[in-house]
Amino acid sequence: MTPPTDTPNTPDTPNTSDAPGTPNTPDAPGTAGAVAATAGPRDARSWLREHSEIGVGLLLLALGVLVLTDALTMTVDLTQRGPVGPKTVPVVVGIGLLVVAVLLTLDVLRGGRGEAEGGEDIDLAEPSDWRTVLLLAGVFLANAVLIGPLGFPISGALLFWGSAYALGSRHYDRDPLIAAGLSLLTYFVFNNLLGVPLPGGPLMGVL
Repeated sequence: MTPPTDTPNTPDTPNTSDAPGTPNTPDAPGTAGAVAATAGPRDARSWLREHSEIGVGLLLLALGVLVLTDALTMTVDLTQRGPVGPKTVPVVVGIGLLVVAVLLTLDVLRGGRGEAEGGEDIDLAEPSDWRTVLLLAGVFLANAVLIGPLGFPISGALLFWGSAYALGSRHYDRDPLIAAGLSLLTYFVFNNLLGVPLPGGPLMGVL
């Protein structure tokens, strides 16, 4: 029978990083600052992307201030009977816009976020379609410029046709006819039925 042999204890191997004479390699100068500088704008962009609804609140706030300023500086020549006058509705609308803007902004800052409906087919990762936005903005600005000299029947037809084109419709045979019909119908309803005068332009005598 073989007698047991004693195995000598092997001393622990010293850590070379802690050994004397082996200096610790410090981080490269400026590395931490560069990482922090890169993370700052990235975190800011991420926060703005997650709270993008605040932009809607700011837009509503600007519209509310504009409506209230315009309503309070309005010159009323008509004799007002009772508490309701020409300034009442614009003031109420302006205050409502301000209240909605504040409530929406507070809800977004508290973590609220609108959820897409189940039937919506929207990819939030896709970039915004700025071409459509710019086309629609150009159409509305053109209508504001042309409604005076051309009248609403013509400028309205251009507005409806241009909006349909900006949104992707390319039916050149029917879109102008539908736009002209909608413009004439809108002009007739506001001018003749509701008593809200709209500029007729060159077609004033005809219509």
